[in-house]
Amino acid sequence: MKKLMLAGAMLCTSISAFANGVAVTPDANDPIITKFAELGVTVKQINPSPVAGLKELITNKGVLYASPDGQFLMQGTLIDLNNRNNLTEQALNGVRVEGIKEYEDSMIVYKAPNEKHSITVFTDISCGYCRKLHRELDDLLDAGITVKYLAFPRGGLQGSGYADLMNVWCARDQQEALTEAKSGTSTKVVAGCSAPVAEHYQLGQSFGISGTPAIILEDGTMIPGYQPAAALKAALDANKAS
Repeated sequence: MKKLMLAGAMLCTSISAFANGVAVTPDANDPIITKFAELGVTVKQINPSPVAGLKELITNKGVLYASPDGQFLMQGTLIDLNNRNNLTEQALNGVRVEGIKEYEDSMIVYKAPNEKHSITVFTDISCGYCRKLHRELDDLLDAGITVKYLAFPRGGLQGSGYADLMNVWCARDQQEALTEAKSGTSTKVVAGCSAPVAEHYQLGQSFGISGTPAIILEDGTMIPGYQPAAALKAALDANKAS
């Protein structure tokens, strides 16, 4: 897989499981399932790991690693130094692609007139780098890049950040509401509205996202943080050619 060489990523910090295209349901009696459930972690898939004595876990909190009996947990990035591949990220790519498909109908989409690529961005209204990326929206659209937004309230599912995103997703004109909110305009409360902001947030967590903007490319590769429009186009072109 061709690597994306994007330095200086800037971000504001805070699924269904598939193997070879086939959904996998772990054994409910597996000790990993039961012990991790006590920690509030849902294990969606248990895969072999290239490291002896470890299992690769696809969870609602991203990719984790554990001993077969569930006693030992390892959280972090697993890298194959022979070829410099980030195995943790590779494990998540397919999960991201499938997960995003489930939420296509609830995205706020700015479609490029001459679409060549698309990016899916987990965003928060108060995030300065999210606002900076949104100010380059016209440049992205002119470059043929469709921008699809999912909500990721960095402060969690309480407080003003979550409420603002709910208001935006409930607005009659979501595109206008999002642009106004990112310019600093207060969001308008929409009474009695239900929007899947909590689901978006939980989806982002399962993708390993902890800050915004988090940009997902078409193959599931994630760019954690702001990148200028020109750099994103170069990355998308390189990714498509690889």
